[in-house]
Amino acid sequence: MMESEWSSSSWDMDDEYEKFIRRMNPPRVVIDNGSCPNATVILVDSANKHGIHLEVVQVLTDLNLIITKAYICSDGRWFMDVFNVTDSEGNKLTDEGILGYIRKSLGADSCFVPTLRRSVGVEPSTDYTSIELTGTDRPGLLSEVSAVLTALKCSVVNAEVWTHNNRAAAVMHVTDEATGSAITDPQRLSKMKQLLCNVLKGNNKTRGAKTVVALGSTHTERRLHQMMFADRDYERSHDDALDETPRPNVMVVNWLDKDYSVIIIRCKDRPKLLFDTVCTLTDMQYMVFHANIDAETPEAYQEYYIRHIDGCPVNSEAERQRVIQCLEAAIERRVSEGLKLELCTSDRVGLLSDVTRIFRENSLSVTRAEVTTRAGKAINTFYVRDAAGNPVDAKTIESIRQAIGQTILQVKGGSENSQSAPQESPTRFLFGGLFKSRSFCNFGLVRSNS
Repeated sequence: MMESEWSSSSWDMDDEYEKFIRRMNPPRVVIDNGSCPNATVILVDSANKHGIHLEVVQVLTDLNLIITKAYICSDGRWFMDVFNVTDSEGNKLTDEGILGYIRKSLGADSCFVPTLRRSVGVEPSTDYTSIELTGTDRPGLLSEVSAVLTALKCSVVNAEVWTHNNRAAAVMHVTDEATGSAITDPQRLSKMKQLLCNVLKGNNKTRGAKTVVALGSTHTERRLHQMMFADRDYERSHDDALDETPRPNVMVVNWLDKDYSVIIIRCKDRPKLLFDTVCTLTDMQYMVFHANIDAETPEAYQEYYIRHIDGCPVNSEAERQRVIQCLEAAIERRVSEGLKLELCTSDRVGLLSDVTRIFRENSLSVTRAEVTTRAGKAINTFYVRDAAGNPVDAKTIESIRQAIGQTILQVKGGSENSQSAPQESPTRFLFGGLFKSRSFCNFGLVRSNS
């Protein structure tokens, strides 16, 4: 049997086994709006498997819910996750459509979200062609990529771009300008891949560039974490090491009595922080056995009790440093440095190319971008700074708004500051919190007998 046939057969057997386990032990979802005064409590329990916590967190995060507190327990063959969540306005969840979606997505009739191996470029899509790009970041890079796509008669319908540690990653969904459907011609796809790879390489001879073009369906943010992790964006150069910008407080220690490694993360809270850190732990092949999450204040505290998938805790100083660096990178990738600009206008072919060209001509660099189209409307968000990495001059912004349109391009505020509040002991939650103060009693699901 050929290797590809064996791999496909293995996946099918794995999926059938997972379905059997789920039929024998169906997931349970409890949604409670009564036990907590300021949040909806969601409890999920089911048969355990590697990556299950990420799948649950991903469902909640995709609904743009705010997780203010969480408790995870998955020793043995069973897991239980408990979350205190609110909507983006800080209110409890009362919309029956959202509550029903959560029950359906996480409950007995679900298959959760697609597994990691099936979520990247496997499921065919006739709606768009997916392009994945990684390379060295530089001013004007997004403009050059957009210009190539426009020249190839491609329309960008969705895109997300992240930059971190002088590296850039993008996932872009494009369609054929003439048909509005996915691009399937092999020669055209090959040319697209070659031209984009040349743009990404630029004059850089030390770090590689990668372009993947496929008919596939991906979870964009999940894929961006994987791409940047594979690109080793967590490695800091000597110049980066001299940067005095405050970094997230990440500590890794071993709890020898329980054979766990304990990770303590302390940083400024923001949306999707839990998703980002759990993504990285999953990518690094660590299993979370217990976790306490507290994000009820502007500072977030995350505490994970982990082992590697081989059953061992972190067992060397080099591994410990790598875990710290990778988690710092996961936290920083989504923290956008720069001025936030929002563009809303009728969509058209070449719009992204024209807008980013104007940014480039005014010496602006895009540090992060989200491009979406809905019902013929382009709704784009850009974080920009000048080519030297400094805040953007007000006159420059006014000039850009005049070129693009005063009502089309809006300024939405300054930089997202990643600086933490004054430090306190990073061991605040260490050890004692897991089995004492931070038990299920905190979530109102189990009564305390003390």
